[in-house]
Amino acid sequence: MTREMGAALRRIQLGSALSAFGLGFTVPYLYVYVAQVRDLGAGTAGVVLAAFAMAALAVLPFTGRAIDRRGPLPVLVVASVLASVGAAALGFASSVPAAVLSAAVLGAGTAVMQPALATMLVWCSSTATRTRAFATQFFLQNLGLGLGGLVGGQLVDVSRPASFTMLFLIEAVMFVVLGVVVTTVRMPRPASLGGARPTDGSAAKGGGMRALLSHRAMVQLCVLGFVLFFACYGQFESGLAAYGTEAAGIAPSTLGFALAANTAVIVVAQFVVLRLVERRRRSRVIAAVGLIWAFAWIVAGYAGLGHGSQTMATAAFISTYALFGLGEAMLSPTVAPLVADLAPESMVGQYNSAFALCKQLALAVGPAVGGPMGASLHGPYIVTFVLFSLGITVLALRLGRRLTPVQDQPSLAGVPSRVVAVSLPEGGDGADSAAAGAGSPPASTAASASSGH
Repeated sequence: MTREMGAALRRIQLGSALSAFGLGFTVPYLYVYVAQVRDLGAGTAGVVLAAFAMAALAVLPFTGRAIDRRGPLPVLVVASVLASVGAAALGFASSVPAAVLSAAVLGAGTAVMQPALATMLVWCSSTATRTRAFATQFFLQNLGLGLGGLVGGQLVDVSRPASFTMLFLIEAVMFVVLGVVVTTVRMPRPASLGGARPTDGSAAKGGGMRALLSHRAMVQLCVLGFVLFFACYGQFESGLAAYGTEAAGIAPSTLGFALAANTAVIVVAQFVVLRLVERRRRSRVIAAVGLIWAFAWIVAGYAGLGHGSQTMATAAFISTYALFGLGEAMLSPTVAPLVADLAPESMVGQYNSAFALCKQLALAVGPAVGGPMGASLHGPYIVTFVLFSLGITVLALRLGRRLTPVQDQPSLAGVPSRVVAVSLPEGGDGADSAAAGAGSPPASTAASASSGH
């Protein structure tokens, strides 16, 4: 990594952490704010949360092409301004239309940030450094969310709407700070990413959704990503929370401790886990996550169905969230960098946006399916998600057969560059791709080697 790339990467990570800190101020309290503080009712709170999610689904299909045409930096600046406006407006929203519209603007802005930030990380890293870059971003974002929620919890007072308005204004300021920080970033232009930064204002011809859908490895990764987020993140504050309170008799306050345990494991274990996984095959790391999460769901099953003491049930429930955190720490240096390494150089933004869309779909479908099951169908709920977790393992191992050796294990790369030309969305089979990866390097790799990057 060059000094220029390192400096840009540090500023991007700082901005990302600060925006996560701002989100942490409000995300845990959004339902309470709308339903109780503004006295708009539980139904309106549900509509507001749905508007937040649906706005993300609406903008993500267009985000990737905008990133590839204009570059991630201007897209991220626009998204940060949009999110800032939405957060500030939500802080003053006292009617149903105002709350719903503000939440939609906030949801759209924060959704666009994800693929824009991911693409900036790709531009400022190489195969050799990308794993650590994404792991660091995940660590800082979770730390920011946790600290934001902790500080925000000390400031809010349900009897004082002004205290919540202050939280939303702090969040709005953090988004502005993100926009300001990234505008100071001087984006590097490594030789291996020249095609990802078109100078004629347009993405490469022949790209788009059709090309992405013909890329079998990417399609399999998107399916895997949906199952990952459906079986974990889509259950945290819906099905699993309902199951814990209804089946395991967990006090609502214990849910906060469980989420804190999840964050603590991520923060403590992230770089320990990174050293263990960065020289191993990505597909097998993801497969191991499926096994860990299957065990986590079995532990959750004991918490609600094991007929043990309340103390044991509580400990088992908190351990479930901790085990999910361990799996998340293993995923952060594997999945997001793999999306980048699969992407043709002119479609990095579109690949990141497509994966973000799959994630958002899982986060929308997960609560709708898991919530009712977790509340009433306790045994089937656990069995269903044990099977989904085992499905992660199967899907990951199948994906591994379509990856080139360097895509699956970046530490094998003799030269730190993005090896993507060997897996273009042409629909070739895994054997052909592997053969291409074992042969002579593509032009982009050769250019990178000759330039010393």
